[in-house]
Amino acid sequence: MTTRAVRVLIAKPGLDGHDRGAKVIARALRDAGMEVIYTGLRQTPEMIAEAALQEDVDVVGLSILSGAHMTLVPRVREAMNARDLSDVPVLVGGIIPDEDRDSLMGQGVAAVFGPATPTDEIRDFIHRLVAEKDADG
Repeated sequence: MTTRAVRVLIAKPGLDGHDRGAKVIARALRDAGMEVIYTGLRQTPEMIAEAALQEDVDVVGLSILSGAHMTLVPRVREAMNARDLSDVPVLVGGIIPDEDRDSLMGQGVAAVFGPATPTDEIRDFIHRLVAEKDADG
């Protein structure tokens, strides 16, 4: 586990107006000692990537309930790559059909978490991910 404060950006891309899950995750990660930046609702991929750059985050978490994940996630990744953030892992949470999970993972998503995922599991995954990234230098 890393000893420094992990910085996580939580974002709601697109027109999805349901943010309760994102707020629950943000609170759980803060309670676990992480620094969490929540961008709020209706963010464009470019806004998310710019916030990730400006905030110097370790991880970006996208909460998507709208069904637009196969469009929005690649656009966020492209916007991040354009800002030299290809090394920043992207996590996706929300309503993601099983048949789309492999495709998202193949597009560079580090993990996909469904609505029933315990917050401890997400916290531990982020700690492991950042510790591995720090160890690789």
